[in-house]
Amino acid sequence: MPSWWNRWRDGLARTRKVTFGRLAQMLGATDITEETWETIEAMLIQADVGVERTLEVVDRLRERVRKEGITRTDELWPLLREELLRLLRQPPTIRYASRPTVILVVGVNGSGKTTTIAKLARYFQKELGKSVLLVAADTFRAAAMDQLKTWGERLGVPVIASQPGADPGAVVYDGLQAAQKRGVDIVLVDTAGRLHTRYNLMEELKKVRRVAGKVIPGAPHHVWLVMDATTGQNALQQAKAFKEAVGVTGIVLAKLDSSAKGGMVFAIQRDLNLPVLFVGLGEKPEDLAVFDPQAFVDGLLGEEPMRESASP
Repeated sequence: MPSWWNRWRDGLARTRKVTFGRLAQMLGATDITEETWETIEAMLIQADVGVERTLEVVDRLRERVRKEGITRTDELWPLLREELLRLLRQPPTIRYASRPTVILVVGVNGSGKTTTIAKLARYFQKELGKSVLLVAADTFRAAAMDQLKTWGERLGVPVIASQPGADPGAVVYDGLQAAQKRGVDIVLVDTAGRLHTRYNLMEELKKVRRVAGKVIPGAPHHVWLVMDATTGQNALQQAKAFKEAVGVTGIVLAKLDSSAKGGMVFAIQRDLNLPVLFVGLGEKPEDLAVFDPQAFVDGLLGEEPMRESASP
């Protein structure tokens, strides 16, 4: 079995065990009844697929069962896989047209943002062969700055930082100027864990974005929101606030391996209309994967992959 499949299978073990694994046991060789539909509906909602998405899946399954003359529950499993895949889209190709390409990383406290930035840095280094610079613009928490510096030392990546309480915009200004002078490929900007209900903090984040554009026209080129998979649907309202404030362009879903709510990926793509770009499948720096719809659905259902390779 290919190693990439093991990563997805292991990373989605909790969601599979709590919901989809139990659903597979219930869909044995028995007749399809109204209770069958109720079970599927309950399990999908429990996995945080979302009510609207769940009803959409169940309605389409009902229609296919009617048209195709299916009567047994074990015949529903491949149809469920197809319908779940239909809800997802392949992430777009990430453009690195500018040098440096500036990526603003945002998210609430505790979402795993700083650790995710370290994983992204390693990905850009090892997988794409690009040089990386980190900017510690979360000046509100000294611990966040120290954490980023520690990751920088471990990965051999330079970190531009200032004193706790410094102006985040000034740190970004210095960081982007340093990146230009050094000819760096990618700049990852760590921002404070903004509470979406705090107007002044969102305004500060907008200011950071404006400063980046003054130093490098067009920057930031990407704005990625780190979402905590363990919070499930509760994170969607926060995500909408970030999208409105700073124009989020993509989602990085952290802690997917720690969550039984992996189904939230379906809700993210429907409710936010944003692509899931990467997912965290473990705690190590290398435990970050480019989002792969087929590998994701196969991991949820516990099925072996239907193709040779899904490596990015």
